[in-house]
Amino acid sequence: MNAAVPQQLTVRPGEFIVEQHGPGAPVPGGDWLALVRAPEGLTVVRPAGAGDAGAERWAAFYGGQTAHGLDVPGMLAALLTPLAAAGIPVFTASTFHADLVLVPAAHLAAATAALRGAGHAVG
Repeated sequence: MNAAVPQQLTVRPGEFIVEQHGPGAPVPGGDWLALVRAPEGLTVVRPAGAGDAGAERWAAFYGGQTAHGLDVPGMLAALLTPLAAAGIPVFTASTFHADLVLVPAAHLAAATAALRGAGHAVG
């Protein structure tokens, strides 16, 4: 499989918040979609809640229907290229099998159109 192969994406239900916690921060309890620990700290992608007024909300595409090995080049680029061409900001996290691509919730319709226009299926 390569970047020329269309991917099957799902839109995860709800909206999400992307947070940065300092170095050594504990893993938060509750629900979360992704955690990434780096030298600068812990990045948390979690469902948006009532207490998140004013925080930027993100919509999430997940390519789990098109799971791929770590040795397959271009899979993430195939998703990001049409989004960049459409001027849509992204935040990404990758799992062992697939990629999670978040876009600002206000851009969900435009992002869906850009991905479909590039030949990807979005459901």
